[in-house]
Amino acid sequence: MRKNSTALVTGGNGGIGQEICKALSNQGCHVVAGYHPADQENAEKWQAAMKEEGFNFSIKAADVSNADSALEMVTQIESEIGPIDVLVNCAGITRDKSIKKMDIEDWDAVIETNLNSAFYVTKPVMMAMMEREYGRIINISSVNGQRGQFGQPNYSAAKAGLHGFTMSAALEGATKGVTVNTISPGYVETPMTSAMPEKVLDAIVSQVPMRRMAKPQEIAFAVAFLADERNAYTTGANIPVNGGLFTSF
Repeated sequence: MRKNSTALVTGGNGGIGQEICKALSNQGCHVVAGYHPADQENAEKWQAAMKEEGFNFSIKAADVSNADSALEMVTQIESEIGPIDVLVNCAGITRDKSIKKMDIEDWDAVIETNLNSAFYVTKPVMMAMMEREYGRIINISSVNGQRGQFGQPNYSAAKAGLHGFTMSAALEGATKGVTVNTISPGYVETPMTSAMPEKVLDAIVSQVPMRRMAKPQEIAFAVAFLADERNAYTTGANIPVNGGLFTSF
């Protein structure tokens, strides 16, 4: 990793985001974890808990589904901390329903948070990266963006769109030292999945050839690989971390 690099991880105080923050910090990055303004109290508690573990993360509030809020966050980080060398778009929500039952609000909320936000945050960060001729952008998608999932038409559409965005952005950044890649996790052990009924968990795990969920650290390891300064020739790729749940060329 470049000396004194700054990394922004949107949704950084979430289950997967936390491990990504740790992995990038261990690589020598000054990590900024983005969080939703409504989650300020929890974000501050999380920051304090991470500090006790030896991780001195900065935190920054933004509603990344809003272009103005996303731009304000990026501007503040660049003026207060420094240029952003690594961006991980990890913010995401679910509003699961079948197409028959889904209302417009649930569709829009997921598309805005899981897909539009990547454009809103990436645009100002990437323009600055291209001027400096260096940058690493990693978008966190999902196996369900590759294979679809019953009851997740909004989530699957957003996650599939995220990789389409990755491929186009990768072409724009290719001659300017900016790589853009996607990671598509399968089911991951997080506090949210751990709270599921045992029957549901068993049904999920039974689908996975490895017969277990991913650990958040395994997703973070893939992020660290793509974020490394030495990884300069991988761009436009989609890295699956799903235990064999979905395989393809």
